[in-house]
Amino acid sequence: MVTFNQFEFFELEGYLPVEDILSDKEMTFYDQTYNGFINNEFDTNELRSDLSGKEDNNKEYITQIMLPSKIYPDILQHSMHQKGLAIAQELLGEDMILDFDMLINKAPHTNQSTPWHQDAAYWIDMPDKRALSIWFAIDEATLDNGCMWYTPKSHKLPLRKHHQPIGKGALQCQGSEEESIAVPLKPGSCAIHHGHMLHYSRGNSTSGHRRAFILNFRPKKMVELERAHGIDHSGNRKARD
Repeated sequence: MVTFNQFEFFELEGYLPVEDILSDKEMTFYDQTYNGFINNEFDTNELRSDLSGKEDNNKEYITQIMLPSKIYPDILQHSMHQKGLAIAQELLGEDMILDFDMLINKAPHTNQSTPWHQDAAYWIDMPDKRALSIWFAIDEATLDNGCMWYTPKSHKLPLRKHHQPIGKGALQCQGSEEESIAVPLKPGSCAIHHGHMLHYSRGNSTSGHRRAFILNFRPKKMVELERAHGIDHSGNRKARD
């Protein structure tokens, strides 16, 4: 699924846009399933939060739902997870497995950005640093509704210092659009980025949603190490066996 030129680009730049991964028929399934999560047709319990950190009981600005495949396991057999795994193994090795998945939706007219950050800032330190995220666009992702921005080659530099200024919400660090590249996407296309890639997205100033389905992959031994430390990305550390 990944060409040699795409492999080289990802290795060098730390990110990779790939168009038309999912067909129109496949997208119909994900459109309906995603809305089921957002509209509480599934029981998300404590796996749902607002990444904006805003205290507004009447509105979610940036809805995050962790581990949708735990809530709806059948989704693991559908094309997004299957194709995503194949891409991850081609880019980083055959020992790559799904670590966790999540949904992130930016509601209409919220205009709340996702701050600059690196995914690795959320994780425990790993002896094997291989990790990537595949960001699937459910809606068209544009500059106006919050497509991804990446800082090329930042995955090769040390992890930046992150902080959480309001005590909850998303971690953040220093970054700028001037040194970065915007990656608009059509529905069914995806953007892949390394776990240490610096990235962010603008807020949604449009009248539509900006829905994204994200899959995260890392080596099987590193996932086992996380679980041994009681980490399953649900937001709660589990007691060790």
